[in-house]
Amino acid sequence: MPRNSRGELVDSINSKLPSIKQLQCFLVVAQELNFRRAAERLRMTQPPLTRQIKSLEDALGRELFTRNTHEVRLTEAGTKLVEKATHLIEEFTNFIREINKEQSHLRIGLTRTLSFENIPQVNNKIKQLISDEEIDIQNQTSSQLLQSLSKGQMDMVIIGEMSLHSEQDFSFHWIYREPLLLAMPSSHPASLQEKVALADIADLPLFWFPRNANPVYYDKCEEYFQHLPFTLKRVKEPDDSLVLLSSIARGKGMTLMPRSMCTFNQQGLCYRTLTEEAAQSLNIDVYVATRKNEKRQLVIKGVQSLTGREPD
Repeated sequence: MPRNSRGELVDSINSKLPSIKQLQCFLVVAQELNFRRAAERLRMTQPPLTRQIKSLEDALGRELFTRNTHEVRLTEAGTKLVEKATHLIEEFTNFIREINKEQSHLRIGLTRTLSFENIPQVNNKIKQLISDEEIDIQNQTSSQLLQSLSKGQMDMVIIGEMSLHSEQDFSFHWIYREPLLLAMPSSHPASLQEKVALADIADLPLFWFPRNANPVYYDKCEEYFQHLPFTLKRVKEPDDSLVLLSSIARGKGMTLMPRSMCTFNQQGLCYRTLTEEAAQSLNIDVYVATRKNEKRQLVIKGVQSLTGREPD
């Protein structure tokens, strides 16, 4: 390498250059022109996002946004950086894909909210996708799975319900609807019924969870609850599922559970199917998610195998 080229390289390394993270944060803010929405998309709070933008502006010596109480706008320098940052990140992303192009297996994430071994129509498709030697599966929460997907640590993830504020970052493909069952005390008179309506068991409180644990699923159920002709009493759900089910067995309440997870048996506990009217609203839609504009044939064929149709 010529001396002057080596010297220029050392100078560039020693200079204060923007980080990829700063550029990613900048592009999301530039798209949203709203720091709150941008922070939600990036799954971070506003203060660290603001610090990333401030550090980027300091490194460039230019303001990238003008802000007031009503709006956020790109400055002239910010508008120029959008094109440059987009190009740089695309180039870096292509480089990562290029050095990993020898990857011959799919990295799949599965939500731990469901037990796919008890959902044959989905589990069989996963098994048929590729051989056991070529599959890398991780079980995490849907939120953790989407974070891993966005970082390139997974190729596709199977989650319960679409995530809010993520459609610009991911593509979602519906594959299955998981019914919910009522976990209830076997001593309750309604346990003698084949199908149970919430009205039949409204004398018991519903063990329930905070909205931030799964906003889409929470809102889907709450919308149904709000139309009931009675008030459904709710109590905080224990963190430990065994503690929850033991409490139900002692007659302390009831809960809604994915059918595939209703495998724990205990004296005093039973599972019952919801009435058809309730089951139409109380369920979990299962999706396979990929990164937006995914072009790798390995992933595209994987989505097609799971859904039985061409990806959107």
